[in-house]
Amino acid sequence: MRARKAATGAVLAAVILFVLLSIPAPDPPLPAGAAGKPFTWKQDEKWKALESSFLEAREIGCKGLQPRTAQGFKQLRQDLAVLSAAPVKPDARVLDRLETLTFALGTTVAACPEGIPRYIELVTKTRSVMKRQSQRWDLDDRTVRDRLYRMLYGGRAALEEVMLQAPAGSYPGLIRAEDADSVTPAFAFQGLTLRSGDILVSRGGAPTSALIARGNDYPGNFSHVALLHVDEKTGVPGIVESHIEVGVVVSSVQDYIRDKKLRVMVLRPRPDLPQVKADPMLPHRAAKRAHDEARSRHIPYDFAMDFRDPSKWFCSEVASWAYGQHGVELWKGTTRMSAPGVVRWLSYFGVTHFETQAPADLEYDPQLAVVAEWRDPETLWQDHVDNAVVEAMLEGADEGDSIPAPWWKLAAVRLAKGYSVVLNWFGGVGPVPEGMDATAALRNLELSDLHEKVKAGVLSRAADFRRSQGYRPPYWELVRMANEVRKEEMRR
Repeated sequence: MRARKAATGAVLAAVILFVLLSIPAPDPPLPAGAAGKPFTWKQDEKWKALESSFLEAREIGCKGLQPRTAQGFKQLRQDLAVLSAAPVKPDARVLDRLETLTFALGTTVAACPEGIPRYIELVTKTRSVMKRQSQRWDLDDRTVRDRLYRMLYGGRAALEEVMLQAPAGSYPGLIRAEDADSVTPAFAFQGLTLRSGDILVSRGGAPTSALIARGNDYPGNFSHVALLHVDEKTGVPGIVESHIEVGVVVSSVQDYIRDKKLRVMVLRPRPDLPQVKADPMLPHRAAKRAHDEARSRHIPYDFAMDFRDPSKWFCSEVASWAYGQHGVELWKGTTRMSAPGVVRWLSYFGVTHFETQAPADLEYDPQLAVVAEWRDPETLWQDHVDNAVVEAMLEGADEGDSIPAPWWKLAAVRLAKGYSVVLNWFGGVGPVPEGMDATAALRNLELSDLHEKVKAGVLSRAADFRRSQGYRPPYWELVRMANEVRKEEMRR
């Protein structure tokens, strides 16, 4: 009898505990986003025309296209020579012509991949020239910022569409860009000489990585920032970075690479930057400052994305704090998040500052030279699919879609959070990151689940498209497919 009562009491206590742990927390108050509005191309007809031009080029064949392609390369070189010779204003007509030509030439190169090396060279040079031109521009001016974004992101988009249509082996995985001289300690990695103080921007494979890359007024391709430190005595490299799970750490190169990366770009302060001219070792001293700070104290991850709070760091703050200590203010144009769906979704995960320093926008900082970028054809494809899925999901967020936190799953996640807190007290890492509450952790799981379902549907449709059309669907088709699958999933 006593055993039965004890068992009944235990069951009742478990039920009560489950009920208590399943009480949903109220949603955070909807914050106001940053002032502004998201950039939009508004050129759907242009994208369709480019696809038609690509199909026409395939019909003509490479021999018939040769005169057109040669003329396109010639004109592109001439425009770049003009831009390299003298400063121009952001509304210069040569920039309109260069943008149009870059996209148009991409359609013929995609049809005839033997032109890819020259196309890569010229698009890469365009980025370098435009970044130098923008040193004289007011990046706080919205029309100026739009121009720089169109030229840099547009060139990247055109180039990567060409890459995704190319047969294997058509281009190298490592594409070198600018030779930015540096005297800081060096480290050789995969055929490239990296320097202490180099900034590594990358893209992770998680759905939240795609959300970070795409979820701002100027959607980009990068979700993570890290800072390379090379010990001046031993030559041993260490990568200072901030992870959601553990906060700020100094990782080995092997650990950095092991963590899934869909792309990596190397940025370096320009040698003619006044602060670097005055002190050529400044980048190394900045990296050492971040390295020593990470070793001296526990720095939690900053979910609020408040780059003015030095007690916690999100990934961008590793670079901005370190260089800021030496008089270099990175992110000449801060990131703004104004779309209501983006603001609402990011607030679920603890973001409270919607004018901040996002990884993707660091590419546009004119103080930094792009040294090189690693791309792999298959991971590039995964990157584009992930982008399209998140873009469609954010369209749904603007239409009112939410990220659910099912009450019947809360109890288990809250128990996991309690276990994580105990581990954190003793310096360990639990299943729920420090600083993230249980509801946010559950929403992260639900976001990942929805992302995987939509992605599976997109990959299936993309495979059908490739079988029927003979080429991979371009990005705008992937977004269309992702929206179709998303709406089907939301109706279930």
